[in-house]
Amino acid sequence: LRSVLRTAFGSPTIPHADKEGHPTKVLDFSFFNIFDMTGSLAAIGAGLAVIGAGIGIGLIGGNAMQAIARQPEALADIRTNMLIAAALVEGAALATIVLAFFA
Repeated sequence: LRSVLRTAFGSPTIPHADKEGHPTKVLDFSFFNIFDMTGSLAAIGAGLAVIGAGIGIGLIGGNAMQAIARQPEALADIRTNMLIAAALVEGAALATIVLAFFA
């Protein structure tokens, strides 16, 4: 199992030499390397952005439906404002996803 994990996650070592010049391993992260996880962290950030956008657009749509039920004569104004707000939330989410993969 250790060899499988070492193959999957790498075995970075920081070589140092002792007083006699023999190489020693001071730090051996055989299981965990934060520098190899940047892609995973970007994926987590993009996933959180998608979840946040989904919640935001859901709240916008739900509240717009409640507003239309209360005032049916204001249907056009409410729908226009709902679409503009949903587009702004979706644009912010898209920008966050793009920035997550470039960071």
